[in-house]
Amino acid sequence: MKLNMKRVALGLIMAACLFSLSACSKADTTAEEIDARIQMQMEQLPGSFLELYTGLEDSQVPEFKKNMQSQDEYAALAEGVDSWKNVKNELGALVSIGDTVKVEAIDHGYSATIKAEFEKRNMEFSITTDSKLTKITGVAFIPEYSLGERMEKAVFNTLMGMGTVFIVLIFISLLIGCFRYIGKLEDKINGKAQAQKPVPASLPVVSAPAAEEEEELVDDLELVAVITAAIAASEGSSPSGLVVRSIRRAPAGKWKKA
Repeated sequence: MKLNMKRVALGLIMAACLFSLSACSKADTTAEEIDARIQMQMEQLPGSFLELYTGLEDSQVPEFKKNMQSQDEYAALAEGVDSWKNVKNELGALVSIGDTVKVEAIDHGYSATIKAEFEKRNMEFSITTDSKLTKITGVAFIPEYSLGERMEKAVFNTLMGMGTVFIVLIFISLLIGCFRYIGKLEDKINGKAQAQKPVPASLPVVSAPAAEEEEELVDDLELVAVITAAIAASEGSSPSGLVVRSIRRAPAGKWKKA
């Protein structure tokens, strides 16, 4: 453990020395051209910091993160610890670190990328700094997966997405299907409420006034007189000799034949 802490301290001292030298030696550069001294300094960063992460034990992580977060120029290294913990089980033990470092000018700074070989798979490690090389702005661990592994992940992500969509659609269809039961339940509740209302007492039947009976009788007498006159006219006799005893409605069929 003491050896690992010495390696961590050595890596930090080396980075501090590189940053202090770059702060006073930076030349005017463009996105296409990188100064030779900046190129040399950036090439030394990814290898040393990758050794720093691979030599970091789990028991040292809390103290390491605390120390890095207390220094603004190294705060990105503390965030990189979590990324390293996520991928280190997929990589295995470190075998070797490549000699070739790719340095590029990016927006507001530079990036340096190096390849490393591990027991299970290879990985690319990149580190970015600001334009003055006084602050580390980020680190990235990019494992190299085989075509079969990439296809497997793509199929898994596709199945997860489609499965989520189908689950949501099934839930929506079940919710829509419950609407009819909600309507029936509402009708049932309304029916019970109406059944519980008191039924008003029936009003007493009021007999028809005597005037209406007399009016109906008058109408019958007028009808008798009209019928009697019609019969007397058709027979050529006097209406006084005719007596109408009853009036009945004739079937409709006979009137149609007439």
